[in-house]
Amino acid sequence: MLISAQKMKSIVTTICEIDPKFNVVVSDSPLCTIGRKASSESNYQSLVSSVVSQQLSGKAASTIHGRLQELVGGEINPHTIESQSIENLRAVGLSGAKTKTILGLTDSVLAGLPIEQLHDFQDAEILRLLTEIWGIGEWTVHMFMMFQIGHLDIWPTGDLGVRKGWELIHNSRKGLTPKELGVKGEKLHPYRSVVAWYCWRALDNR
Repeated sequence: MLISAQKMKSIVTTICEIDPKFNVVVSDSPLCTIGRKASSESNYQSLVSSVVSQQLSGKAASTIHGRLQELVGGEINPHTIESQSIENLRAVGLSGAKTKTILGLTDSVLAGLPIEQLHDFQDAEILRLLTEIWGIGEWTVHMFMMFQIGHLDIWPTGDLGVRKGWELIHNSRKGLTPKELGVKGEKLHPYRSVVAWYCWRALDNR
């Protein structure tokens, strides 16, 4: 279910009441977009896009993704990817590791992984199912749960930008560890995806 602007404003107000340090970044930023608009990609397509994008600039990722789409006749889905050879996938610019990950994801889906029903699963179960696939780690799954399926309480403490943004918002000179940020974020449950989004905005606004 999509979140209305009114509901998101209420969530952001609650965050600022719990932690007033967020008032400045909230007032300097647009309203958080997580969960407010249906994705134009299927869950499978979203994960393929994430794998393609890993450790690449936006422009390079977009180029490779475009070539991949062209290779499979415009429709990236498990059947069109399965029909491609490793050589064909490598030829569009995918590394060996990314090719292995995309083919592993494809095999899992064709073997019965309910990829398009993950909206209905608990966060821990989504994390377990997807990280069982070679090359898909916790960070990728966290981003998928936040931006593809709109879960509001993901706390990606392994993301350097979230940690740096938190430090900036709280005028902290001490570099936080993921574990320390995990503890600090507990008070903001069940809206930690929104908190993470504003941590990124704090860095952007600077």
